[in-house]
Amino acid sequence: MRVLITGATGFIGSAVLARLLAEGHEVHAVTRRAGSAARRLSPARWIELDMARAVTPQAWAPHLAGVEAVVNCAGALQDGGRDSVEAVHHAGPAALFAACEAAGVRRVIQISAIGADRGQLSAFSRTKAEGDADLARRDLDWVILRPSVVVGRSAYGGSALFRALASLPLLPRIGAAGELQIVQLDDVVETIAVLLPPEAPARVALELAGPERLSFDQVVATYRQWLGYRPARAVPGAFLMPLMYRLGDLAGLLGWRPPIRSNARREMVRGAVGDPGPWMAATGIRPRPFGEALAAEPASVQERWFASLYLLKAAVFTIFALFWIATFAISVGPGFAAGERLMLEAGAGPLAGPSVVAGAIADLLVGLAIAWRPTARRGLWAALGLSLFYLVAGSILVPRLWAEPLGPMTKIFPIMALNLIALAILEDR
Repeated sequence: MRVLITGATGFIGSAVLARLLAEGHEVHAVTRRAGSAARRLSPARWIELDMARAVTPQAWAPHLAGVEAVVNCAGALQDGGRDSVEAVHHAGPAALFAACEAAGVRRVIQISAIGADRGQLSAFSRTKAEGDADLARRDLDWVILRPSVVVGRSAYGGSALFRALASLPLLPRIGAAGELQIVQLDDVVETIAVLLPPEAPARVALELAGPERLSFDQVVATYRQWLGYRPARAVPGAFLMPLMYRLGDLAGLLGWRPPIRSNARREMVRGAVGDPGPWMAATGIRPRPFGEALAAEPASVQERWFASLYLLKAAVFTIFALFWIATFAISVGPGFAAGERLMLEAGAGPLAGPSVVAGAIADLLVGLAIAWRPTARRGLWAALGLSLFYLVAGSILVPRLWAEPLGPMTKIFPIMALNLIALAILEDR
């Protein structure tokens, strides 16, 4: 079949894409930016289109010619610098569904979220429900899938957070978290493959939930055992979580996508549980228990690296951005006179003061670029280049700095090393 997939570089979408390509389907993959995904999954035809901006049927019509089925995997946790849940979950999908009706594309599979039909606790579930309702009104052979928390060998969002928390020797308890029926990514992908053909069941909404109810702490403990660590000591975390949610919201406004944000807090209270019976009856799939699925694929050292680095990544980028912004504040503030003397020693003459200001502004721009996710990569490369410039210029113009007891020149090397580490761990998927 010729199948169009939205959100094709996402956690679920990329797995669906790989499966359909392996089965010989012709896949048209929609994503905001193809990037490395187009190289990794080259047999797909890539379409760069932003779901949040494609809010009219006319935006989708040119991409539906000859398409026999659509799988909508696009999603966002919360509004932020790069996301609008209303556009991604409702306005964009509604335009796509209308375009499918007009183009005669009958089969549409919608990835929603468990509990979205049971009362909306946040903008995430409210907009998911609105998108589902729009699809259900259409004259289409629609299927709405509402998975619980999805985990797999790869990790993103909540599944990555579980692993990160599992790497901590002290586990902060998250208060008022509901129970979870973890579902495996492979089972979700298998469901889509089974329900894709025209003769498969249609006009159904299915909850994709695992066979067991687990507490949040049990999920983390199971991951910790899988990673090969001893049981962690649980400590009260309720006092810390409000701050973490606010920091996550701030990071979201800066274009980052942390899994700990206000919408996540609201959804965690409800938990993610449902009835897998209709799903099993419609597809014949028997969802695997969480621990059994983990045991089938033992953790590697790379998994342990990822789990340990996930939370450190937030610290690295926060510290690095604040470091460059702080150098600006110091250079134009209490350190200005010292900087001017240094530039006079280097032979800058009447340009000593302006040189200090110019350097400070360069530091500020680098720090702001690192903090804003869309420009973070360019900011990191600029930071690396600026560090090299300071190293070379300082060595030539003020070589005595190499003999300073606090090592202002030698400290550039660990800064550059951290810069390279930040570049290596920048991408989430």
